[in-house]
Amino acid sequence: MTVDQDVLPEDERTRQQEVPTAVVLAYAAAAAGVFGWFLFGLLVQQQGFVDSVGESAGAAFALLLAVSVIGTLRRNGE
Repeated sequence: MTVDQDVLPEDERTRQQEVPTAVVLAYAAAAAGVFGWFLFGLLVQQQGFVDSVGESAGAAFALLLAVSVIGTLRRNGE
């Protein structure tokens, strides 16, 4: 059984794009914000654990959707 695939030259296969420091810091800030939102819901609003996890998971998925849309728009703009 054979599979048709594009073969990349060795130099293109090993070349990786570095992630800018600003992007890493933005991801860390987003993760801290989602964790903070979880703690806010759990400790300040005194809602249940499951509700706090659900709210923070929803916020995280919304952030992931925004990052995906922005990345797609940036990639298509090149």
